[in-house]
Amino acid sequence: MAKPANPPRRGSRGRSGGAAQLYAALDLGTNNCRLLIAEPTRAGGLRVVDSFSQIVTLGEGLANSGHLSERAMDRAIEALRKCSDKVKKHRPVQTRYIATQACRQAANGKAFLNEVHRKIGLRMETITPKEEAKYALLGSLDLVDPTHDFALVIDIGGGSTELSWIDAKSAAARGVKGCAVRPPILGWASFPVGVVTLNDAFTDREPGWYPRMVEYVSELLRANDAATRFGPLFRAGRGQLIGNSGTVTSLVGVHMKLDRYVRSMVDGQWLAREDAIATRQRLHDLSPEERAKEGCLTGGRSELMLPGLAILDAIWQTWPADRLRVGDRGLREGILLSMVHGAKGSGQKSNQKQRGQRGRGRGPSKPPSGEGAAV
Repeated sequence: MAKPANPPRRGSRGRSGGAAQLYAALDLGTNNCRLLIAEPTRAGGLRVVDSFSQIVTLGEGLANSGHLSERAMDRAIEALRKCSDKVKKHRPVQTRYIATQACRQAANGKAFLNEVHRKIGLRMETITPKEEAKYALLGSLDLVDPTHDFALVIDIGGGSTELSWIDAKSAAARGVKGCAVRPPILGWASFPVGVVTLNDAFTDREPGWYPRMVEYVSELLRANDAATRFGPLFRAGRGQLIGNSGTVTSLVGVHMKLDRYVRSMVDGQWLAREDAIATRQRLHDLSPEERAKEGCLTGGRSELMLPGLAILDAIWQTWPADRLRVGDRGLREGILLSMVHGAKGSGQKSNQKQRGQRGRGRGPSKPPSGEGAAV
């Protein structure tokens, strides 16, 4: 689908003979700030022109305070400024800049985005969990195996986890454009637990710390009707798991014993359940210092790896499958494809002419219920 490429020179011509049309999608999450700039291909996919990714931990301490901290906002603004500079180099560009769980949850989330616009000029919007589920599906569409009846797309973020159950055969039949207009989502659920919030909620690191995290997340999942609605179908072997978050891609990189993370080697891989368990156990048994030395867990990834794996374990137990398909892509790719194919609500705009809920989780003692609905 989206393949890295060297940026085209200014004034380069697209495949159709006209000037190449560029699109940019920015995703500011609870843990990461990511930008992707791409142009559409004739096959309906994306050719990556430029990108940016930086861990900013915007949601650090949010579960306890209910607010974005000054230090976290400063880190995010610094990363967003770099994104803005990249976009300016490629003008004109059709853009969409989105924020997710941290800005949805924080009492000062809206004020922070107003400050971003004042200081940098980026006009950002906060999208709903349902929109996140849609874009996660679009970004992972070419990973769907139509030999299964259903697929569960897993997006483990910093502050929340989005799950969407899709009709696998319909997804394959409709293709990217059809799914952009009408995604075959059978159900979706958003749970206010991610790698940052779970890490903040479980700080004791006493023996049994990891199983307690898994059970906490499992309780959230079981409280949603998707557990009873789709669980038996997956236990019968009719479902496929697709994971496209940093937790999943890092897990595969560690399993493959890569000296450093290489996207092209990870994206599209299948990970067997027994291999996932073995790699997770090895990471669990390492000291924090030893985990930080893993080639695929650099840049602060190692500190949040076990909370992410606890979420993945709980999902895999609730909707079991023999293996999981891994994709190194996410909301950015889904948003770009939606913009390219002109889907309703894609939020297309030129960066030269931009126009101007959730209850707080306080810790593991009172887990909030996941939100979800049939679609």
